[in-house]
Amino acid sequence: MKNSIIVENLSKNYSENKAVNNISFKINENEIVGLLGPNGCGKTTTIAMILGLLKPSNGEIIINGLNIENNRIKLLHKMNFISPYIELPKKLTVKENLIVYARLYSVKNINERISYLSETLRLNDFLNKKTGELSSGQKNRVSLAKALINNPSILLLDEPTASLDPETGDFVRTFLENYKKEKKISILLASHNMSEVERLCTSVLMMKEGKIIDKGTPAELIEKHGRKNLEEVFLKLTRTKYEH
Repeated sequence: MKNSIIVENLSKNYSENKAVNNISFKINENEIVGLLGPNGCGKTTTIAMILGLLKPSNGEIIINGLNIENNRIKLLHKMNFISPYIELPKKLTVKENLIVYARLYSVKNINERISYLSETLRLNDFLNKKTGELSSGQKNRVSLAKALINNPSILLLDEPTASLDPETGDFVRTFLENYKKEKKISILLASHNMSEVERLCTSVLMMKEGKIIDKGTPAELIEKHGRKNLEEVFLKLTRTKYEH
């Protein structure tokens, strides 16, 4: 079965609040799909359900041909993620952190995998430094190394380049482009950086108030809404009252 994510009629309810309201989409092998929307629109909840951290109120999530609800442990070894809400243990060194996560994912040849990621993500200069002493850009690259430690076929990225300087942000984007092509993985990217989404994503899902209100390639959405770029499309859609 090829790497893929299929989400069908997915919902998550909290009492009267529908955090995610009957959304459906697919991410194919060797594809990056952008998930855009204002804060509180349901992006992070959607990612948490795909990871199996939250149980959907309704709907189905199929990862590489298997239902996540019935195959969570098996599938989690094929997946990984970056989230700005989760920090690595600050008192451990970078290498110690990577070793811990490698063992959690039952990675074979741990030293070899860490060596590869340290080289490609430029971690060698601070590999033995405590994670709490790193700059935001260094922490970001370590988080990316953590997300790739198990060589996942499914990668979920929540604001992967937030608070990075332009050079480091460009480095991370270039790395993701090349890694996706090399490994043929499926990536869901939640981001507020519209130029990043235009550059990386083959298609975009626009989310508002728990629902997907539009979708298409970045070029299609820009043309459809008569705007100059994706940021203008985003502002138009988020400022327009959405009728359920």
